[in-house]
Amino acid sequence: MEFIYGKNDWKTMERGQENCYLITNGLGGYSSLTMIGSNTRNDHALLMACTTAPNHRYHLITKLEESILLETGTKVELSSQEYVNYAKNQMGFLYLNQFMFEYYPIWIYQAEGVEMKKQTVMAYGENTIGIRYEITNSRKSQVKLIITPQLQFVPKGETLNKKQSFELKQDTIISNKIKIYYTANGELSVYDTEYIDDLYYGYDARDDRASIGVTAHNHNISIQVKGFEKKKLDIIYSTQKNNHTLDGLIIEEIKRQSRLVEQSGIKDATGRQLVKSADQYIVDRKSTKGKTLMAGYPFFTDWGRDTMISVVGCCIVTKRYKEAKSIFGTFLEHCQNGLMPNVFSEGESVPLYNTVDASLLFIGAVYEYYQASNDLDFVKEAYAAMEDIIKWYQQGTKYHIKMDTDGLIMAGSGLEQVTWMDVRFGDILPTPRHGKPVEVNAYWYNDLKIMGYFARLLGKKDIQYEELAKLVKVSFCEKFWNESKDCLKDFISGKAKDNQIRCNQIWAVSQPFSLLDPKKEKMVVHKVYETLYTPYGLRSLNKNDKDYKPFYGGTHFNRDMAYHQGTVWAFPLGAYYLAYLKVNDYKREAVSKVKEQLCALKACMREGCIGQIAEIYDGETPSVSRGCFAQAWSVGELLRVYAKLENLENLK
Repeated sequence: MEFIYGKNDWKTMERGQENCYLITNGLGGYSSLTMIGSNTRNDHALLMACTTAPNHRYHLITKLEESILLETGTKVELSSQEYVNYAKNQMGFLYLNQFMFEYYPIWIYQAEGVEMKKQTVMAYGENTIGIRYEITNSRKSQVKLIITPQLQFVPKGETLNKKQSFELKQDTIISNKIKIYYTANGELSVYDTEYIDDLYYGYDARDDRASIGVTAHNHNISIQVKGFEKKKLDIIYSTQKNNHTLDGLIIEEIKRQSRLVEQSGIKDATGRQLVKSADQYIVDRKSTKGKTLMAGYPFFTDWGRDTMISVVGCCIVTKRYKEAKSIFGTFLEHCQNGLMPNVFSEGESVPLYNTVDASLLFIGAVYEYYQASNDLDFVKEAYAAMEDIIKWYQQGTKYHIKMDTDGLIMAGSGLEQVTWMDVRFGDILPTPRHGKPVEVNAYWYNDLKIMGYFARLLGKKDIQYEELAKLVKVSFCEKFWNESKDCLKDFISGKAKDNQIRCNQIWAVSQPFSLLDPKKEKMVVHKVYETLYTPYGLRSLNKNDKDYKPFYGGTHFNRDMAYHQGTVWAFPLGAYYLAYLKVNDYKREAVSKVKEQLCALKACMREGCIGQIAEIYDGETPSVSRGCFAQAWSVGELLRVYAKLENLENLK
């Protein structure tokens, strides 16, 4: 899918900065700037390298500033950037005619009879980025294209100190003990390092983050273009020496992405775009020499819960079985006391384990993997670990995770937040779900049914799993059903908030093994549609609830208080559509309805991060992306829906 934007999309600088691109390198590194080439976040960078995949990242090159020097001495600035002193703002977007994104970003500028086409591409598996400038000079006189790299060389999220020095050699730049290599077919001009200390990051300011940036520059790269001449300037930056050419980088990346799309077998244009989007989250993890999944860009690293939800859509649905198996192996290697890791933090190697659902989701993901791949050998390989998870959940493990006498799983106590609604601000828990969460027990029941199924496949006894599943089903139906609201309670703890209408109940319907009778499943889906559904995701809380927060933004505190209190989340939308199809017996009318509703994604993927689906949206008016501008489980869960729809079409 090709995304094309024109001048009406950047009538103002503010409008032009609403969208950004994202390209990645399979290591956790990335390149991301706004559509007009500016930085509105500290996390925006032309080259955000990853030195130890996937969570040791360094902001190396902020951007390349471009200008055209006319023979008259007039300098035309093509770059765009906001500064603290708005009088300094660079307004190069006024010369931008077109922005395109399909495999990588392309800009076309036109100023004073000179056209500049710019392309940016990353090498897969390397911290390498290539930039090509094609200049067409329609003037009689010669012009000069001048490129000024803006540098930082600091860990992701930090700010450059003006005492930091930069050493430029013939083919390297060295700073902060980091070396990068560069090649360029232009003229190099070197000067003493200068610092710009007043870049304004508007989106960071909006979210109450540090909003003033610092960059350094100490050289220009330029080419002379004669009258009526066309010329190319190719620049490559990399943390390793290589012999790349821009032609090679471009051709290889187009081929690589095209192979992935064809391998997936998905035919729908939006679904095929999501296959490419999903690829951006699949990265290496050096510590296990395997693969993992980034939860979201630009903020998150690889998280256990997010991975186990995302892997089904991002890897299994797209037929990337090798990567799926490697991801499972990464998390199996770190499994402790029946718990999968929750978070590998930025720059850290020891994970946190504060999650009740990652392990349960792992078993469900292995089931989906087997259904798609028929790989019984891996089921055999993972079976002991899955048995261990069930055992630990029965007898009890960390974070007060333990099966109660009724067969249901309870979790969390005090300040522990172990479900996906996990915000803690100091001693404040906006969504304390201690007790028995509805989605956790839906996963638990399904895992018991899955383990019984796997036991039979492997010639083992299944009686313990099947008998326990019967108990769980009886207890679940008896205790979670809210007769007065015709839906499921969000959790069971004996408190009033148990009865809040939240999106978590949808997972009790979307799972492969049904807990509820068909009538009640239909009632749940209807209640979710009636109170929580939006085209961009499900609200995390009913609008009529006294705790509902209509907007996400402002200070860290305000954002945390709204995060799961009405904010729209994209990823539960996948479960909703799968549940809707299920309760309507996969009839043609239901398929048509879901297809119609999915059309909203085309607009969604043009907003925010181009071609991606964001983490969250405002509860009141879900139109502007918030949080991570690209989120793995948002993409993965909706990919599952596209795959399901095409499978149903093929069965006709």
